[in-house]
Amino acid sequence: MKNLSVAILLFSLFVLSCKKEENIVSTPHPVNDVIYFPPTNSSVWDTTSLASLNWNTTELNNLYPYLQSKNTKAFIILKNGKIVVEKYFGTFTSDSLWYWASAGKTMTAFLVGIAQQEGTLNINNRTSQYIGTGWTSAPINKENLITVRNQLTMTTGLDDAVADPDCTLPSCLIYKADAGTRWAYHNAAYTMLDQVVENASSLSYNNYFQQKIRNKIGMNGFWYKSTNSNNVFFSNARSMARFGLLLLNKGNWDATSILSDTNYFNQQIATSQNLNLSYGYLTWLNGKNSFMAPTLQTVFPSSLIPNAPNDLYAALGKNDQKIYVVPSQKLVVIRMGESAGSVQFALSGFDNELWGKLKTIINY
Repeated sequence: MKNLSVAILLFSLFVLSCKKEENIVSTPHPVNDVIYFPPTNSSVWDTTSLASLNWNTTELNNLYPYLQSKNTKAFIILKNGKIVVEKYFGTFTSDSLWYWASAGKTMTAFLVGIAQQEGTLNINNRTSQYIGTGWTSAPINKENLITVRNQLTMTTGLDDAVADPDCTLPSCLIYKADAGTRWAYHNAAYTMLDQVVENASSLSYNNYFQQKIRNKIGMNGFWYKSTNSNNVFFSNARSMARFGLLLLNKGNWDATSILSDTNYFNQQIATSQNLNLSYGYLTWLNGKNSFMAPTLQTVFPSSLIPNAPNDLYAALGKNDQKIYVVPSQKLVVIRMGESAGSVQFALSGFDNELWGKLKTIINY
């Protein structure tokens, strides 16, 4: 209870500080801007200068010590797909691997979309159709209410307040409410999507990712799963940026369609239920009237990141692993590192603080 009280206090302070800032309404760039894609079999990646974009060099130079003070290891900004900023701190390099934490959830949602596109699963079907009954300890009539879509939207109704919310054993997946009636950020319920994809595709999760995303867009990286727990993705920072660029271009990599189901992709980056308006399919959304946060049942009357453009959507992970995508500005912003502060959840005050600084740099 003490930790919960501290979390509520921290997020309440975060919301109050956010409300002091005016929401940013970004101005779209000309429609003739062409998105660049780096080669899939090369380390070559074209760059764009700050001067050509009329960005503020002085404020950017001020950003670097701030990022370092916040335990950042890698920071990248893409504009129209080209690198504007690429900075590494300490011993971390462009080849270093780091974990995505819950930012990997957004990739899982993307993989589920590919599986549905290929006809191997349907997100409206019961989860037990793919992994069998008894995957939870809920009564069978309650378990059968849970669909793949509920897993994508964090509305399974399973209890996120168990001793180990990462545990995927049936004994840890306990009925709390009917599916679709309660939003809760629950790692274990989400993690079971890996098994859904594996059983539907008859491929290991790593192999499915490699075939459907990694090899097609030139990423590196792998999924690592400890026994009965989270499946965590590791890669270098540029691979994280490549996935962000794939999201920016709505599931297409240059002329190659990775996720051609535009309806699914649009649903992934739109409000997916009426409980947490700032959550799509395992993807966080800015510009909504309210949001809910991990571990809490509080609805905060604020947009997710008031200092950021309203159309921003993001993959966010513990200890401030970030993939921010801003379609109106054709921006992708990547941050890897240790926690930037005391709050270690996917959301933190760092998001709004960082975008408060970015808006002094970027011309929007």
